[in-house]
Amino acid sequence: MKYLPLIALTVAISACAAQPPAGVQSVGQSQQAPKAVATCIAQKWADSSQQQVVSQDTLANDQAVDVYVPGQQPPNGAAAVVRPSYSGKGSWVGFRANGAAGSEATGAISSCL
Repeated sequence: MKYLPLIALTVAISACAAQPPAGVQSVGQSQQAPKAVATCIAQKWADSSQQQVVSQDTLANDQAVDVYVPGQQPPNGAAAVVRPSYSGKGSWVGFRANGAAGSEATGAISSCL
C-alpha cells in the first residue's frame, strides 16, 4: 500500500509524456529514427523552396528535432516536430502551424514517413 502513491504518480507522468506537444497537429508515425525523418523533411523543404531550412535539436543526439518551414525561425516559427515514438520504435511527427500554410508543408512531411 505504501507504494500506491508512487505508482499513481508514475502512471500520471507517463500519460503526460505520451501527449503531443501543445499546439501541434499529429501528422503520423515512421519506423525510422527521428534524425532520419527530420533530415528527409529538411531536404524536401530545401529542395522545393530553394531556401535555407533551420533544424533545432530539442533532445541530445538528434532524438527530437524541430525542422522549421523555410522562412520561419526558432523558437516559435512553423515547424515539423519530430519526436521518438510514444509507443515503441521509430518516430512520431507533428506540425506546428503558427500561421503558416500547412497543406504543402504536411505533404512533404507525409512523404518522409
